Amino acid sequence: MATLAPFSLPGRFLRGNLHTHSDRSDGKLSPEQVIATYRDAGYDFLAITDHFLAVFEWPLVDTRSFQSERFTTLLGAELHAPRTEMSDIWHIVAVGLPLDFAPAGPDEDGPALARRARAAGAFIGIAHPAWYSLSITDAETLDAAHAVEIYNHGCHLMHDKGEGGYLLDGMLDKGHRLSTYACDDAHFKCPDFGGGWIELKANANEPETILNALKDGHFYSTQGPRIDEIAIAADAVEVVCSAAKGVLVAGQGYLSAYHFGTGLTRVSLPLESLAESPWLRVVIFGEDGKRAWSNPIWKDNLVKA
Repeated sequence: MATLAPFSLPGRFLRGNLHTHSDRSDGKLSPEQVIATYRDAGYDFLAITDHFLAVFEWPLVDTRSFQSERFTTLLGAELHAPRTEMSDIWHIVAVGLPLDFAPAGPDEDGPALARRARAAGAFIGIAHPAWYSLSITDAETLDAAHAVEIYNHGCHLMHDKGEGGYLLDGMLDKGHRLSTYACDDAHFKCPDFGGGWIELKANANEPETILNALKDGHFYSTQGPRIDEIAIAADAVEVVCSAAKGVLVAGQGYLSAYHFGTGLTRVSLPLESLAESPWLRVVIFGEDGKRAWSNPIWKDNLVKA
């Protein structure tokens, strides 16, 4: 079996959150308080992504002064422009923006704004799709996206609409090669802090290295469970993780393989039932019901490797 990235890569896992708000838009806490909350909780990096809208005077919060060897900040924003089938505006996370990123133009729609952000160097995420009923048809127009939010803790708590797996899998089934990330989308107006994050493998805790690892998909997402290794052969996948009650390998449509039990830390699953799926992804169900998610794995990439 061959161990897959990011687990096969040098460096260490860094805990980070890619979608957070401060009082520069509709959050409760100042940027300084937000950063202190994550830093004191043991996070390694954070992107404050306030709503990039005229009503908030187009905030792109400069957090560079808070960077240290221990804690890194990435510059970002939640971008908005007209429109989707079910909403007046798009919700697009952009991490790694330059401070001089210009406001949305009067004739700029969501996909065009995302393209401009990606061209400026940003990692582009499709934010909380279930929260505003984003359709696969609309999402397919967002051709600059790197990833889909698979879990948004704030949307889960406040609206019961925190799940993004429907959109991720629908996009994968249509051939779009996207990664996926969990976040808390904390506004600090309810217990939304810390309910989802990513573990990113990097050999340095600094913005450029983290941004490159994001774009390369060198991370997994979690609400708490740990993934230590994913190894794959032609006929099986082996997963090593913190104690779990279940391991699922999901694929195209309804194709899957799974094993449930007690105290599972190493599971080998045959891939016979996923033979027709061009992609797969691993989900860990912790003993407390919390989950962890791998990025999608494309079989043709394994053949090339």
